[in-house]
Order: sequence, then structure tokens, then C-alpha cells
Amino acid sequence: MHQKPDPDAMGSSLALAGFLSQLGHNIAVISPTNWPDFLKWMPGCRNVVDFEAAKEKALSILDSAEWLFCLDFNAMHRTKHMAQKLKELQCVKVLIDHHEQPETASFDYGISLTSKSSTSEMVYDFIVGSGKAELINQDIASCLYAGIIGDTGSFRFPATSSDVHRMVAELKNKGLQHSIVHENLYDNFLEDRLRFLGHVLLYRMEVFYEYNAALIAIPKSDLLKFNVRTGDTEGLVNYPLSIQGIKLAGLVIDRDEERKWSFRSKGDFDVNTFARTYFNGGGHFNASGGRSADSLQKTVQAFKNAIKENATQLQ
Repeated sequence: MHQKPDPDAMGSSLALAGFLSQLGHNIAVISPTNWPDFLKWMPGCRNVVDFEAAKEKALSILDSAEWLFCLDFNAMHRTKHMAQKLKELQCVKVLIDHHEQPETASFDYGISLTSKSSTSEMVYDFIVGSGKAELINQDIASCLYAGIIGDTGSFRFPATSSDVHRMVAELKNKGLQHSIVHENLYDNFLEDRLRFLGHVLLYRMEVFYEYNAALIAIPKSDLLKFNVRTGDTEGLVNYPLSIQGIKLAGLVIDRDEERKWSFRSKGDFDVNTFARTYFNGGGHFNASGGRSADSLQKTVQAFKNAIKENATQLQ
């Protein structure tokens, strides 16, 4: 999975692992980095290997691998410090992803299918297509559902097709308890996180009505003040889109090594192209990410310049 995994990355990986294990395969799941506490409830998560925390163990697993499934990323750099190792591996590499512009030369099989809502939906299709849908148990269903609601914004985003709803209906038939998954993902934070959200929306959000855009810029001092942990900023970029008329929302966080961007849009504004053009990123049409080596002040100014350049498209 990609670094700093979200519900779809972790859910699709654990679901596929659960399926392949039932077929008798020896499976290991590796994350390039740590992951949020709100994902630790997922069946099988306790056995996931953190590459940064257990590098020797992870390298040993990779060296012995015959098949490498790459889930929810289609470019090796999305795996951070694992990237070079993955490029060097001689095993069969299989891509299952839904982001744009894949590094097709890096994989032997697979696809990056942008029409799909999530990688979890693609794993579900993979299992059903194998003719062994009966192996989808409650644990696999929970992981797949977590990935689906994570990447569709609980069925809000345009990528939520009728196939998604049919898939969820089938998961319900297999015993999925959807309300428990929602509670584990969205009602599972510390008090500090709620106070952090209030502080950020009050003091760190700028709204540019003339460009139908909004920006949240979080300095490192805020991360320290509110003891922000991995996953505590998940979903924060979506808040400005609830403002009437806003088509583009940007979130930038001042990390040690770089400034990390998230972008969301409504309607016909393409944040995948926006992120690739200005912030070394990419993703989906209405949801993407990026990064900058500039200071927080400089990268914020770059965003302001960029929305001016895209004023016509944002009208």
C-alpha cells in the first residue's frame, strides 16, 4: 500500500490478503510507514509490517516474495523509502489501483482503472471475477466497506456508481455490520483532535470568494500544540467545500521534510491537473495531493498565485 495509508489502502490490502490466505497462499502485508489509530481495528491489521519500524523484517519478506500486489498506488514513489527496493525486485508485480497516469512499465500485470470508486471496489471485482465470491467473509466485507466509504466520502463523491451500491448490498448479505465500521472510522478520535479541528477552522482557513476557492494552512506549531497524530488531519480538506459556492479546497500541512498538500473540488475543476502542474502531485479529477519543498509561506503564496491563474476555470 502507499505511505500513510488511508482506509482504502489498508482495507483493500487486508481484504485481498484475507482472500488469498483462504486459497492457501503465504501472505504478508507491508505498509511503507505507520498508519492512523482509527485503522487498527481492521481484521488482520495487527499483523501488518511497518517498513520504517521493522525494516529488516520487511526486506526479508520482500526478498522471498514470488508475487507483489501493489494496491492503491500506481507509481513507486508513493511508497516513500520502499520505492527503490520495489523497483529492484524481480518477482511478478501486479497493479490494482484507480489513480490516473500509472507507471505501467513498473508492473507485469494489472490496471489503474480510474472509473472505479476505490481500490477496495477493484479487489471486490477481482474476488468475484475469480469465481470465489463465497470466500468473502465478514472480516473481508468490513475491510472492503471501510475502503469504499473512505474513498467515496460515505457515497457522496461522483465516483459512487450503481455498482458500488450493488457491491455494498452483497456485503450486507454476507453479514457486514456497516454501522460498526462507521463508528470505528469516524467516532474513534481523542479530544485533542476535535479541539484541533475547531482551532484550524477558526484561525487557519482563508476563503477566496472571488476565485470560489478556500485554503487551510497548518503550521508545525499547531501539530505540536494539539498533539496531532497520524490520521488526525484525515478529511479536513473537505470542510471548506461545504461553503456555498466554493469549488476548490486546498490543505497544506507543514511537515518536517516537506509541505504536504491535499486538494478537493466540486464540479468540473480538475485538481489532478492542478496538483501536477503546481505541486508535484496528482490523483483523481476531484481529489488529489501534492508536495512542496518550499517554506509554508512560499507554498501558500504559490497556491494563491495558482488560483489566480485558474480564475476562469473556477468561475
